[in-house]
Amino acid sequence: MAVSIALLLTVCFLGFYVPGPSLASSSGDFLGCLMTEVPSQVVLTPGSPSFKPLLVSSIRNARFVAPATAMPPLCILTPTNASHVQAAVRCGRAHGVRLRVRSGGHDTEGLSSRSQRPEVFAVVDLAKLNNVHIDPQEATAWVDAGATIGELYYAVSKAAPGLGFPAGVCPTVGVGGHFSGGGQGLMMRKYGLSADNILDASIVDAEGNLLQDKKAMGEDLFWAIRGGGGGSFGIVLSFKVRLVPVPPTVAFFSVTKSMDQGAVEAVTKWQTVAPALPDDLTVRVNVQQREANFQSLYLGNCSAVVATLSDRLPELNLTRRFYKNKSDYVKDALTKDAWEKIFTWPSGAAEGQLVLEPQGGRMGSIAEGDTPFPHRGGVLYNIQYLESWVGGNSSTPSWINTIYDFMEPLVSKNPRAAYANYRDLDIGVNQVVGGVSTYESGKVWGERYFGGNFQRLAMIKRMVDAGDYFRNEQSVPPLLS
Repeated sequence: MAVSIALLLTVCFLGFYVPGPSLASSSGDFLGCLMTEVPSQVVLTPGSPSFKPLLVSSIRNARFVAPATAMPPLCILTPTNASHVQAAVRCGRAHGVRLRVRSGGHDTEGLSSRSQRPEVFAVVDLAKLNNVHIDPQEATAWVDAGATIGELYYAVSKAAPGLGFPAGVCPTVGVGGHFSGGGQGLMMRKYGLSADNILDASIVDAEGNLLQDKKAMGEDLFWAIRGGGGGSFGIVLSFKVRLVPVPPTVAFFSVTKSMDQGAVEAVTKWQTVAPALPDDLTVRVNVQQREANFQSLYLGNCSAVVATLSDRLPELNLTRRFYKNKSDYVKDALTKDAWEKIFTWPSGAAEGQLVLEPQGGRMGSIAEGDTPFPHRGGVLYNIQYLESWVGGNSSTPSWINTIYDFMEPLVSKNPRAAYANYRDLDIGVNQVVGGVSTYESGKVWGERYFGGNFQRLAMIKRMVDAGDYFRNEQSVPPLLS
């Protein structure tokens, strides 16, 4: 069995997205208001030669470049401190301009840079709010929402050898969106999600107030921002997180098996073996083009590891690609016959893959209501469906929809669960009535992401933003009655 180092950077998209309301006033008034409150150099309008390059620079999925540039934001704000964000919210509320907020730009439906509906909006790009402060003695860190998880990992490794943080495998994912949606990763079986390790936070609320810690924001709002998804409750500026112990040497490996080499048999067995492995060991699977690629992180030594750059950074294929994501949760192991059909599912011109991530371990001992993320006990593993294709056509090919339909009787039910950070507008979007997203329309998709926690999220939304200022196609609506 060939063994090689891999960074496990399978495409994953997150973002931090925060839209706004539909009040009434002119875009010119908004810009005038904003320019009196913040330095002009942090505001870029479409007339600036830097506007379009900045707008598309953080769009990780090529299929959203054209929509974002066809209906661009009124401006892009690149704040360098909290007062700039407060000004944006207050001016936006006063003059009917909503806000879309991005940290890393990995939102799987591109909502951190664009609006699917025609509306006047501005983008708040948090990239300059990317400080990371490590306290090795306390084993904690304050990390700004505009930092990437790669920047967080690097800062921890430099300041506190022997400590780490459980988060995702894509280094360019922004902390703001990743943590807000839960934050799955290769150490979650040992230490839980990123959200399970958030100790405190600061946020600008829907009135433009700066709430500097969890005491100021209250128990409910602090609960909501740890897995309730971005874009609903305010603009989180920073998180205080618990750092976790890691050994001085960890091992990665990547092994690919074809169907002729027993891939179907191996994945069939993997379903029940991987969730029950020691918590220090995670083995996930990418199923693509009739092959299964087993990728592993082990918090310990490996006697035989061979590394090459191509193995470690396979995503450096610079072909411009379009992507579409969906997700599922599996509670009962699929049969070998089911896996035979999945491995031979026709993909046509596109490339489809299933990324299977085991749960179990610490994930099963955390109650569904401890954070908004409900997919805990009884879940064997989660599935990310990822379809990619090349070319100028941004419409989604058929592979992902047909295999998703095939999987319906085999995955979780009532509702069919989904992961908020693998956002999928196909499962439902908000309907806006009287300037407010309706609770009933939000339930269609919200209970799939958050289960029974959706109602509490909607009640908290009513408490902190009854007017639905922070709104997008899949933001939590206020429960008004």
